Amino acid sequence: MLEKLDELLEKAQQELAQVADLESLDTWRVTYLGKKSDLNQLLRNVGQLSREERPLVGQRGNEVKMALEAAYEARAEVLKSAHLAIGLEAERIDVTLPGRPVRVGHLHLSTQSLREIYDIFARMGFQVYDAREVETDYYNFELLNMPPAHPARDMWDTFYLADTLLLRTHTSPGQIHAMRQYCPEPIRVILPGKCYRYEQVTARSEFMFHQVEGLAVGKNITMADLKGTMYNLARQMFGVDRKVRFRASYFPFTEPSVEVDMDCIICRGAGCRVCKHSGWLEISGAGMVHPVVLKNGGYDPAIYSGFAFGMGVERPAMLKYGIDDIRYFFGNDLRFLRQF
Repeated sequence: MLEKLDELLEKAQQELAQVADLESLDTWRVTYLGKKSDLNQLLRNVGQLSREERPLVGQRGNEVKMALEAAYEARAEVLKSAHLAIGLEAERIDVTLPGRPVRVGHLHLSTQSLREIYDIFARMGFQVYDAREVETDYYNFELLNMPPAHPARDMWDTFYLADTLLLRTHTSPGQIHAMRQYCPEPIRVILPGKCYRYEQVTARSEFMFHQVEGLAVGKNITMADLKGTMYNLARQMFGVDRKVRFRASYFPFTEPSVEVDMDCIICRGAGCRVCKHSGWLEISGAGMVHPVVLKNGGYDPAIYSGFAFGMGVERPAMLKYGIDDIRYFFGNDLRFLRQF
């Protein structure tokens, strides 16, 4: 029995020296230290030996087992260190290589268009006035000459937050805030911001969009001043060859009221879904400030006059860059946004 234990120890040590990876090492452990190993089988037969042989064989068996366990632990440490070194080498970073370029973000197309509009109106003497997006019914409608139940309110499908609180349907309420702040001084301001309307989303309309309101109040301001401002905007933004037309319209807060159209750059007047196959695209609603609105803003309509306009931001950008669907602006598709 003692000879078998010595032979087993020698054989196990020889095989252990040949083990080259952790998987083979685990196989060796099961073979020589597992429950069904030859060593355990020999130790189970100790009880069959004579009284004199039992302590000698038992002692030798424990020595062999301890020697194999110690050899296993030592070999495991060697293999783990080697495995770690190989992994580190594979993951080694060559700091002398050039770095990977990081894509730099840029302004959204709507923001770029807004800033261009700011620059154009700044050259015409307008300043930017910030107004709130959450408005009261009083400012959004009543002070703009639309009392409760006025039929003109149906022109705007409104998101109401409470009985008298709403998301502004246009930037026009900002006119009252600006006039009341600067009255009786003459003013020239633009009021940019988001507007919200509960309407169908199509290629040319969204439920949320940017708008720029314009307001000029002073003495002896006429429709000619409004026309000159809109012509100058169109030609600075879209080129000196742009065609602009004015159509009579109706807005309760201006009198007279007009729609300002520009020839469609996308189809060059042939007709497309963006211009509703008319060859023209509306870029602004405008007119002379209604006397009631002037009075609500604090100005005496017998002394002062003014013009106002409201223009989109996404639609002019669609014209300028040949975009045929307004839904691209807020679709968060990087393939579209990275083009501008």
